[in-house]
Amino acid sequence: MFTIDAHLDLSMNAMEWNRDLRQPIDAIRQREAHLTDKPDRGNGTVSFPELRKGDIGLVVATQIARYVAPGNNLPGWHSAEQAWAQTQGQLAWYKAMEAVGEMLMIKDSTSLEQHLLLWNNKDESSTKPIGYILSLEGADSLVTLDHLHTAYNNGLCAVGPAHYGPGRYANGTDSAGKLNPEGKALLKEMQQLGMILDATHLCDDAFWDAMELYDGAIWASHNNCRALVNHNRQYSDEQLRALIQKDAVIGAAFDAWMIVPGWQRGVSDPTQMNCGLTQIIDHIDHICQLAGNTLHVGIGSDLDGAFGKEQSPHDVDSIADLQKLPALFAARGYSAIDIENIMHGNWLRFLRKAWK
Repeated sequence: MFTIDAHLDLSMNAMEWNRDLRQPIDAIRQREAHLTDKPDRGNGTVSFPELRKGDIGLVVATQIARYVAPGNNLPGWHSAEQAWAQTQGQLAWYKAMEAVGEMLMIKDSTSLEQHLLLWNNKDESSTKPIGYILSLEGADSLVTLDHLHTAYNNGLCAVGPAHYGPGRYANGTDSAGKLNPEGKALLKEMQQLGMILDATHLCDDAFWDAMELYDGAIWASHNNCRALVNHNRQYSDEQLRALIQKDAVIGAAFDAWMIVPGWQRGVSDPTQMNCGLTQIIDHIDHICQLAGNTLHVGIGSDLDGAFGKEQSPHDVDSIADLQKLPALFAARGYSAIDIENIMHGNWLRFLRKAWK
């Protein structure tokens, strides 16, 4: 089944992890099996061949570069200008992949519909470009609002104002505080440009500010449910209902610590913790029960978000295993149309409305 994944850190993997995503996943794993600089070395799950194998023809692909102020121990850049330069290197990689036919930027309704026609033709699926919608995860790299306009003109469609910790525009996961004046100005400018606000990673205070201020299209590209795993990275039922009321779509994230409670990074094992695709469906089903329908859920796997097989559902060897989901949904009693909604239909409806 054609599948849309609304959150992959492809350029980060290419530029910081030094992965040639054109290669088979086994080759990528073998190339870095001797490395220990990253926690997921030798365990990667995402490559272009695996995306095509899994019929994942459209993704939301990120640029990401955090600014860290003195005293902030998170990894990141020491100035917004450095962070901006990093995102521009990431953009150059996406353009390089376009130049060799591996990827294709999707940024409006025309390019979306043309890309869907291409992928609906099942011939030569091994050579089709992966469509990507460009998103900025954390807005720290936007030195000024002029930089937002430059990014928009370069194809940026969605912005998540925050990532982890305190940010230049908004505070994110594991921090607190409402949107600052710069953050409010950012949202106003994004709305005028018709951009998508990604509510993912906003701390609770900033989240409620954004819900009140933003009147444009909102999604949560990769979020799970606080009711099932109690952490501020997840959304509470109240927050999920607010997103549903905004006609948002919420993508399920596949990072094990967000799926099952009690996960210990670097210690827990997916099989021993009973962390599998069935537990992902529990999060999706929870949102469906809150909404009373299947119209506000999708996939936002984040499967290349600085973790690999060691911290993924036990029945995921690569991202191609997203194709196991339809059968699991059917076994749970979901109808064919419900399953299509989750695998691609809701994201398509959202984009068509946002880009109308």
